[in-house]
Amino acid sequence: MAAGVLELPGAKARFEAASNLLGRDLLAICNGEAEGDLSDLNDTRNTQPALFVVESLLVDGLKAQGRSANLVAGHSLGELVALYAAGVFDAETGIQLMKTRSELMAAAGGGAMTAVMGFDRGELEALVNATEGVVIANDNSSAQVVLSGSPDAVGSVSSQLKCKRAIPLAVSGAFHSPFMAEAAAAFATTLEGVSFADAAIPVLSNTDPTPETSGAALKERLRSQMTTGVRWRETMDAMTAAGISTAVEIGPGNVLSGLIKRSTEGISNAQVATAADLGL
Repeated sequence: MAAGVLELPGAKARFEAASNLLGRDLLAICNGEAEGDLSDLNDTRNTQPALFVVESLLVDGLKAQGRSANLVAGHSLGELVALYAAGVFDAETGIQLMKTRSELMAAAGGGAMTAVMGFDRGELEALVNATEGVVIANDNSSAQVVLSGSPDAVGSVSSQLKCKRAIPLAVSGAFHSPFMAEAAAAFATTLEGVSFADAAIPVLSNTDPTPETSGAALKERLRSQMTTGVRWRETMDAMTAAGISTAVEIGPGNVLSGLIKRSTEGISNAQVATAADLGL
């Protein structure tokens, strides 16, 4: 994950700062060279900080080229990167918030999540509303959502729903659901001590995908993100309504680009995953 960004200015210093904060070598973890406890990059306590470091460096690279955006948005943990890109807080604050968020989410077990694709939305919403203990956690598009809640409730809805595919996800908890209330309360306490500046670029938040620049409002939206769904389908609609012509996905992978390509008209996609994508 890290190899493609190490030549960017400040990369090694940012990885070192993150490692000092985490108490383990994040760069070695990204390179698959770490050993012992918490050495697996797939552990969310490593994945989330690593993604923030990599993506914040790419954001810095775009800004150094004089590039700017009309809107920014992030999916789940990506919202913190979007807030960084909009100048709401600095990199050190972002790493600290990601550390706290990842630790709280890792500790919140006992739930399940399942992705479902190719369904009738009316039937899906009726089943969810009639079943206690399950919510739509990620409303990714008209054809793809992720259910979250108790294993029995998630299994009940996904087994009854007529859909093309239902894929249980390998997660440690019922993220973006009321099951995360305790973790969300602890994260809210952390947020109280963090200063959020007004955004230089309007942000579309997961909990409210309308353009917002007020630091206080953006903090309030982030405060409730853990227990509410990611409204990405509406986020894409907001991009279309704002006349966005190009969506740039920052970081590893192209999942969001794929969703935008399949769900919108008139929006082209670009991926910036490494320094090479910046022309460096």
